[in-house]
Amino acid sequence: MSDTNETRFTLRRIADRRQLLRGAASLSMLPLTGALAACDDDALLNAKPTTATGTAAAAPVGTTSFSIAVLPDTQFYSRYATVDENRQFQRKYGSEPFAAQTQWIVDNAQAYAIPFVIHLGDVVDQVRKPAQWAVADAAMKRLETARIPYSILAGNHDVLYDVDYHVPADQQAGTDSQRTLSSEPYLTWFPTSRAQNQSTFRERDRTGFHEYHIFEMYGVKFMVLSLSWRISDAGILWARDAIRRNPTLPVILANHQLLNIDKDGKSPLETDYGLMLWNTLIRDNDQIFMTLNGHHHGAALLTKTNDFGNPVHEMVVDYQMAYQGGNALMRLYEIDFSANKIDVMSFSPWVVQKPKETLNQFDRAVLEDANNRFTINIDFKKRFARFLPSFAYTEMTAGVPILPRVRTALLSGYTEPAAPAEVLPRDADDYPKIAETAAHWRVASGIVDGKIVQVGETLPDATGRNPMTRVPLSGPAMVEDVVWSTDRHRLSSAPGSVRFRNTDKVTARSSAFATATNAPINAATFGAGYTVEAFIKIDANWTVTNHRWGNILTRNGNRGKLPGFAGGDREAPPVLFAISSLREVQWEVVPASNTAYPQANWSGEVMVDTWYHIAIVNDPVANETILYVDGAPVLRNSAGQVGIATLAADMPWVLGAAWWDGARKDGYFGHIGEVRIVAKPLANTQWLTARRS
Repeated sequence: MSDTNETRFTLRRIADRRQLLRGAASLSMLPLTGALAACDDDALLNAKPTTATGTAAAAPVGTTSFSIAVLPDTQFYSRYATVDENRQFQRKYGSEPFAAQTQWIVDNAQAYAIPFVIHLGDVVDQVRKPAQWAVADAAMKRLETARIPYSILAGNHDVLYDVDYHVPADQQAGTDSQRTLSSEPYLTWFPTSRAQNQSTFRERDRTGFHEYHIFEMYGVKFMVLSLSWRISDAGILWARDAIRRNPTLPVILANHQLLNIDKDGKSPLETDYGLMLWNTLIRDNDQIFMTLNGHHHGAALLTKTNDFGNPVHEMVVDYQMAYQGGNALMRLYEIDFSANKIDVMSFSPWVVQKPKETLNQFDRAVLEDANNRFTINIDFKKRFARFLPSFAYTEMTAGVPILPRVRTALLSGYTEPAAPAEVLPRDADDYPKIAETAAHWRVASGIVDGKIVQVGETLPDATGRNPMTRVPLSGPAMVEDVVWSTDRHRLSSAPGSVRFRNTDKVTARSSAFATATNAPINAATFGAGYTVEAFIKIDANWTVTNHRWGNILTRNGNRGKLPGFAGGDREAPPVLFAISSLREVQWEVVPASNTAYPQANWSGEVMVDTWYHIAIVNDPVANETILYVDGAPVLRNSAGQVGIATLAADMPWVLGAAWWDGARKDGYFGHIGEVRIVAKPLANTQWLTARRS
């Protein structure tokens, strides 16, 4: 061969090799990744694909991997970026989490080999609010502008009629088959025509709610099958047919709900709906090797064995109940062909952008716990053998692992704020004394653990002005339903707590303490603001059916009797400090400054059998009321109103149960430690979790 011909042959080999490697990004229309782009001509010529048996012709020099970005439940990012919610993110941080997530992907797709993005649903929080859809629309358009393809699906917050279970074929109310498609905002903002602009898009079902995509990396094609909230039997048939028509593709199943998390906040818990999907779609479709879902709060992994003896890795990931509605936490899944593994990393690209002075101990750029940073070992050749016996990939000789680079880049120049040092109480009097304390209910020293609290027995007030007594029994309540307990929060200096046992919403079994009708606090309206604190622990046996809306602290009396009241639930009391059906902390009051409508604060989900310190701070100067859970301010706060409305003697304060139109109801189930109400806003250095000077 002449020198000229040899040169031409070499150039052709380089061109052919470059074209082969570009297959990794051909469907996504991405440029070559940083790893690919880094290959010089010698490296390209030396890169060797695997053989048909999966054995490399030569030992790989580098890592052959790519990453998939996953966006779980963005609902609060969409909601609290709107003018309706006072643009909380922009106002406090100068940026927004949803946009930060998608812009990070745009900025890093090439460097970290991200050919595809998966959204897990609950795009918005309130389906009928166009402003929230506009926030989501703008965030996702960043990906479209950069030509980075993504799948998306509708969660329960994205549909007009939400039914939280799968129903028989003849009763398909709430599934995709019963929706008025022309009325659904999701199909207006994210229609099929928009999905068709994705280079990877292949098809949606008849309703437009379910879709599938195909992307390719290193010569291997994958299907992403995204199923929206409450799929019908017809939708399941469509999904099965989509897989049947692509018989050689490994399938990643994305769904809004499938796997849950158990009471410990760590262990995977199967759901009825997830089992329905397992039995009707997953178990006999060997191509489905992993599933992703949001909806349930937290993260967990469950590996099951399908009908062919192969593993299916089910993962739930959802951060909406974490600090700042999720703090822009998202995931990368690094699929590493060369090492036969999938590495998983959960991180926030927004936290590292926040102004330094706004950061606190709840801002975490990378989550390091086992449920958020883990590895799935998977022999791809073996796992895909039944439907893709010719599995082979193109090796990258210049590649290096992706997730370590992501972590290093994120944390470069960023220092995670340290949590304040906890100081345990030295004695029962070790807490800041505040002159404006209106009431401070705490058990007396010398209590006997498990001793029954008798009717009429006193729960002391440290101020001496507003003691509570256990109210007379009513309905099925029994005297043994309330006992003293030496169990307490580690930062509470009180010697113990009150334990409410045997509470049952179904039978209306509840017990309570109440102030006297002439107690001074009954007349207080807190015009200078207030701080309410409580230590609580929900019983380990709490259930939605028997214990939802259990009240920690409330008042007697119809709020509808307050002058000018125009809101709903007129028979309800003016104060509701409760645990919701979703185990959220609810603080709802009729303000003294405007008695027309109640205002509410909501936390994220709190765990059972766990002590929490709750603080609610109403600050007239800051013009807002903020609810804190263990020191972390929640996202769903209220603004603009001051104080607590009252009809004085007609509205005694109550601990352990609510009041509805003259009847006791909604008892609390668990422990209540010391509770304090102060007639001014307090800084955290003055809370009961702090120590006396």
